[in-house]
Amino acid sequence: MSKKQITYFEKNGERFANVLTRENLTFTCRTSRMKNKGAAIILLHGFPETSRMWHKLIKVLDSKNYLVIAPDQRGYSSGARPSKIKDYKINKLTKDIIDIADAFKLTNFHLVGHDWGAAVGWVMSSMFKNRIISYSALSVPHLDAFSKAISNDKIQKKKSYYMILFRIRFLPELYFKIFNYHNLKILWRSSDDLEIKNYLSVFREKNALKSALHWYRATSLKSTRKIGDILVPTLLIYGKKDLAIGQKAVDETKKYLKSFHLIKTINSSHWLIQDSFDFVSKNILNHIETNK
Repeated sequence: MSKKQITYFEKNGERFANVLTRENLTFTCRTSRMKNKGAAIILLHGFPETSRMWHKLIKVLDSKNYLVIAPDQRGYSSGARPSKIKDYKINKLTKDIIDIADAFKLTNFHLVGHDWGAAVGWVMSSMFKNRIISYSALSVPHLDAFSKAISNDKIQKKKSYYMILFRIRFLPELYFKIFNYHNLKILWRSSDDLEIKNYLSVFREKNALKSALHWYRATSLKSTRKIGDILVPTLLIYGKKDLAIGQKAVDETKKYLKSFHLIKTINSSHWLIQDSFDFVSKNILNHIETNK
């Protein structure tokens, strides 16, 4: 493991690693103790969050001796913030995670993702099934089912309208920045003060918010590209109070899961890890330990 490729440091009692990838991008990752001997677990955050959303889960997994890596993904890490929309296409987002895994010399790993991180996780579970031991998706269902629901399901069309707005240039940035990021803070109503402070510290950085929104701008909402069947053992947890995801795509997800799988619907919002931490963390841990 090259010292130039990975640099470790601690800040405010948390462990971090800066990881330089093949594309000369540097990703800041929260980590467990690197001496842990258990299986590796990669945690992928969504929008508009950072790896800080996994703070409590990292502690739980660390206590179980797992090796945990939670990157601030492309656009969120200050050293991995390219300027063009095309730089945020899903193939680049997935390759980032493989490059990070390779930097840590991980032959395989468990994968957990929420929101956009879950979307990346679904693609990875399709493309890199030999690298992924198990997959846990929070909130976002299988992408083929989700894409179909956006096209055909009235409820999902309504819930996904914000994605069309986010694809507009410049205006979403203005909307989220006005009144000291008031509209971002509304989305973080399930987060505690320390988490919100961390999120704001990132989104106040130059081009961070624009880059995060480029994930939406680089993606077709009605893509004809299919990821197909998933052969990786999969857990999907969905909150029935989710304002962005409808039940239709969740119900259709099981058609694509061809290995061991669990789909759990709970009385929670989109922000599962904050609203229902005990339930979510317990089920993620059980899924990982069932599929070692």
